[in-house]
Amino acid sequence: MKTPIVVIVGRPNVGKSTLFNRLIEKRDAIVDDLSGVTRDRNYGEVEWAGKNFTLIDTGGYVPNSTDLFEKAIREQVEIAIDESDSILFMVDARSGVNPFDVEIVKMLRASNKNFYLVVNKVDSSKHEVLISEFYQLGVGEIFDISAIAGRKVGDLLDAVTKGFEVVEKESKDDRLKLAIVGRPNVGKSSLVNALLGQTRSIVTEIPGTTRDSINSTLKYYGKEILLVDTAGLRKKKRIDESIEFFSTIRTLKAIGECDVAIVMLDSKLGLENQDQKIIDEAFRWRKGIILAVNKWDLIEKETNTAKQTEIEIKKKLGSLDFIPIIFISALTKQRIFKLIELCQNIQAERVKRVTTSELNDFILPEIEASPPPATKTGKEIKIKYVMQIEGDYPKFLFFCNYPKEIQDNYKKFLERIIRNQYGFIGVPITLIFKNK
Repeated sequence: MKTPIVVIVGRPNVGKSTLFNRLIEKRDAIVDDLSGVTRDRNYGEVEWAGKNFTLIDTGGYVPNSTDLFEKAIREQVEIAIDESDSILFMVDARSGVNPFDVEIVKMLRASNKNFYLVVNKVDSSKHEVLISEFYQLGVGEIFDISAIAGRKVGDLLDAVTKGFEVVEKESKDDRLKLAIVGRPNVGKSSLVNALLGQTRSIVTEIPGTTRDSINSTLKYYGKEILLVDTAGLRKKKRIDESIEFFSTIRTLKAIGECDVAIVMLDSKLGLENQDQKIIDEAFRWRKGIILAVNKWDLIEKETNTAKQTEIEIKKKLGSLDFIPIIFISALTKQRIFKLIELCQNIQAERVKRVTTSELNDFILPEIEASPPPATKTGKEIKIKYVMQIEGDYPKFLFFCNYPKEIQDNYKKFLERIIRNQYGFIGVPITLIFKNK
């Protein structure tokens, strides 16, 4: 089931970031009285009454501004509206209807998207008199809230999530689903075209030419594999920031829908911060992960070039060094089918099961030889039993007497011995500790 996307839009300084922080229940966005502080969009997961959605906080929308910064924000908002399922259009009760608000309403109507007019800063019932002015915008229902105090936010969430049905588990699609993700211009579309043997995506030298999501089916030795690609056309005039924002939303959606994420790197640039964020996102979703270093045909090579590059990347990956690395060229098709085989292997690792008896016979002696450090009060921690839980990815449940006292470095030790014995290459592992 796809997670719905809800985006908060509005002119600067109406309280969008305050609402965002309240809904995701942590202070992720910068909140400041200065107009235009939200430069980078933020996104987070929200759960309300058993329903989940992704929430996006945008910069303040200033229609028809020639200021480059405001123009960038405007484009980001336009993209967010394109990508969203529902829109929270936020206005400020204290400052009343602004000409910008009128422009935004026109734009929202033209989008044919589901949107909610949210009048913020109505901190108590005595401020409700301020709402009447906003009926001139011609929107049927108005939601008056206080983002800072939380007043009536629950009513708003009830309305927003009303159409987000708790869908029964869909009939399982057993096809392997691969997301091809990475920074703009690393060759994602070129890889898809090379795999499919046809031009499904428009490829140009302009970073971020990819626009509309196209899922393509690859037939590989009689098996169907679904490529969750971000293919389509992007206008040249887009500002770099907007492209990055667009890529972030696309990447989030693609990772959420896949089994294995192919994170593409540029061989000349190696592993950069933005790549690390994408990898962290795939890890957070507990997806299979593989790093495909593209444009390898352009690198002047010596005997150990690949090995040396791999060592450097692994060093940057830190604790995520279980992720395999493959060197490819989408242009010359070098190792692209080896990449598909590796993805199939990673998915097999994701669904692999180890029997409870085998786990205990192997792990308990290891724990006995290297027991966990004692609690802060000096009590001995004893792990009595371990089992793998059913699920879409490997989860191991450890029963012990002080589950909250297990230190992080000991958890890493347990993960290491599981990996050394059972593999789980390219697959995040989850360890859970409970009272025996």
